Amino acid sequence: MSAKMLAQRLRQLECDGFVTRTHYEEVPPRVEYEATALAASLGPVFAALGEWPRQHLAEVEAARAAYEGPLVS
Repeated sequence: MSAKMLAQRLRQLECDGFVTRTHYEEVPPRVEYEATALAASLGPVFAALGEWPRQHLAEVEAARAAYEGPLVS
């Protein structure tokens, strides 16, 4: 990811309330970003997304095998 794209994404996250930006008037200039409570509230959502594959991987693999034969690695 380019620095320009990172800056754009961080600005959008700030606009949406997911991060706060602190700019320090130093040489060289320094900026810090911190996740907000709104961003932290997504924790359980991401945890559930991480758990789903562990619970359903066997079903997905069985469906693939039934559809196209054994998986090729």
